[in-house]
Amino acid sequence: MGSRSLNAPIRLAILEADTPAPGIKSKYQSYGGVFTYLFKRACASLPNPVSLESRLTLSAHDIVNDLTAYPDPETIDAILITGSKYNAFDSDEWIARLVQYTKRCLEGGRIRVIGICFGHQIIGRALDAELGRNTRGWEVSVVEHELTDEGKKVFGLEKMSIHQMHRDAVLSFPPGVIQLARTEVCANQAMYIPGRMISVQGHPEFTEDMVREILEMRKYGGIVTDGTYQDGMDRVANKQDGVEVAQAFLRFLHE
Repeated sequence: MGSRSLNAPIRLAILEADTPAPGIKSKYQSYGGVFTYLFKRACASLPNPVSLESRLTLSAHDIVNDLTAYPDPETIDAILITGSKYNAFDSDEWIARLVQYTKRCLEGGRIRVIGICFGHQIIGRALDAELGRNTRGWEVSVVEHELTDEGKKVFGLEKMSIHQMHRDAVLSFPPGVIQLARTEVCANQAMYIPGRMISVQGHPEFTEDMVREILEMRKYGGIVTDGTYQDGMDRVANKQDGVEVAQAFLRFLHE
């Protein structure tokens, strides 16, 4: 691996842990497409804008429906585990396999690991943290986070607002991780081990349109109450810092 140029794009494998809602799917095909769109905006919004291709080589892998979809660790530099409607604490074969793969990446030390929502929880599980339903219930739509001192440095923000869509949470902090953010509803909003992993409970990749669709689906599916739905809709258009969070991921990948 030592022959790679220091300036070569980081090979980031997006491990797709779910299929997007219909409207999102028709526009972006898969969560690989959603994250490609996020990182494109992040690269274009840098103080010195660059092309996505100069920073990242992205690949997408459907790990739910194809247990052999995992990339050979020798061919990648980093993984990003997406959000999902599934429970990170369940024992389905594909979830158990994802936890093992994540553990191997974290223990190997070369492959960097990014986790989003479900992915944040999978990293927590791989590091032996406690997972479960949050007794405070759902957290949805744009939520303001309180950043720790380290969180302010990592994200380059004084406060951070990103979309949320979760009822499960990482209920403890694994040994050795740095807490980056918290909210009133959930203490473990972001974890960090320099050079190894970074994860957020929220969804920097979500846009207003995406969250409107997900909230509608979850309301009509009886998954969230009318009150939770209305509360989320009231905040869905609020300013959010998803692009800044993606820029923090870029810095992490290149640190």
